[in-house]
Amino acid sequence: MAVQTVASTTESVDLGPAAALSCRECGHRVPLGPVFACEECFGPLEIAYDFSGYDTEELRKRIEAGPANIWRYAPLLPVPADVAGKPNLNPGWTPLVKADNLARELGVTGGLYVKDDSGNPTHSFKDRVVAQALEAARAFGFTTLSCSSTGNLAGAVGAAAARAGFRSCVFIPHDLEQGKIVMAAIYGGDLVGIEGNYDDVNRFCSELIGDPAGEGWGFVNVNLRPYYAEGSKTLAYEIAEQLGWRLPDQLVVPIASGSQLTKIDKGLQELIKLGLVEDKPYKIFGAQAEGCSPVSVAFKAGHDVVRPQKPNTIAKSLAIGNPADGPYVLDIARRTAGAVEDVTDEQIVDAIKLLARTEGIFAETAGGVTVGVTRKLIESGVLDPTKTTVVLNTGDGLKTLDAVAGTGLTATIRPNLDSFKEAGLV
Repeated sequence: MAVQTVASTTESVDLGPAAALSCRECGHRVPLGPVFACEECFGPLEIAYDFSGYDTEELRKRIEAGPANIWRYAPLLPVPADVAGKPNLNPGWTPLVKADNLARELGVTGGLYVKDDSGNPTHSFKDRVVAQALEAARAFGFTTLSCSSTGNLAGAVGAAAARAGFRSCVFIPHDLEQGKIVMAAIYGGDLVGIEGNYDDVNRFCSELIGDPAGEGWGFVNVNLRPYYAEGSKTLAYEIAEQLGWRLPDQLVVPIASGSQLTKIDKGLQELIKLGLVEDKPYKIFGAQAEGCSPVSVAFKAGHDVVRPQKPNTIAKSLAIGNPADGPYVLDIARRTAGAVEDVTDEQIVDAIKLLARTEGIFAETAGGVTVGVTRKLIESGVLDPTKTTVVLNTGDGLKTLDAVAGTGLTATIRPNLDSFKEAGLV
């Protein structure tokens, strides 16, 4: 496969504790570089670390003394030690909201929390993964930052590139929500609409990587994917630290490619191995929209293979019909005794309104999916309401206004008390 790079070995790059790239399927290792598939079996590559020499209490103190963003976890990420001083959007350390009002509505008694990532710089969790990919792009000498995106990632790449002084050129399905198109375009980079769905966009980007036209381009979710994906681990780190260095009993995570869910599990496992949290069982539940639910369908059928679907849902940020990490999501859901469930578009809208009404959090459609699935799992007896549960909201509802466009004025009145009273507002 083509590799566009200035530096591509562990001898010439500083990515902190990252030691090598390791195949998730066969375990084959290669030096750190902008590659994403194993040369032996074509399995996905991920970061292997050297965490030897860490003292648990010293590491905990170092993290707690760190900045209020993802770089507090720099000792556990593929980044140089001085990463906090580089031009970056510095995402993370978003609120873990104790959702008591929502808990009462859903009948949860064990403690319900919403990890609200809408507060990131471009208002989605994608800022976390792009921040990681940007540091790899610097290390490997890339000059252009790019991606295939369902919307949120395009904005995150555009913003991060602008801050860091990179050129950006991102590719999206041509029919995305207008709010996401504007947000991706405003940062001044090139924004290209592709006729087709996200899977068509992703295939095009893979072709461009192998062509001379892609020389010097770092595609955050393709040739930089092993580094990019590690950003999702910071959600697990923050949740555990914000819970007082303990694991939640249950997590509900949205599924697009499935990478976020798999890396949250990886992050929790790393915290256990490092002794930063007490080892105990936890369950991970995956959440999809019914109109794009290939992983949910496979889970319910007991299959290990995820059959692609053509997306048809308002939850466009999750509309990946052929999710790369789908089989690994199935493995994690089954290993942790969790599940993968889906909800209809109508249930998504109802859940968006429920979260807003109870907790003052306006979630985009992906957040409606996780809240809707949480409610469905509780009603079916699959999710235990007596256990500590964390639900992820990964983006801001202002990005997906079309989904709740029917919401509006309670009444229109004349500017006098009689009109106010006649409207039944007293």
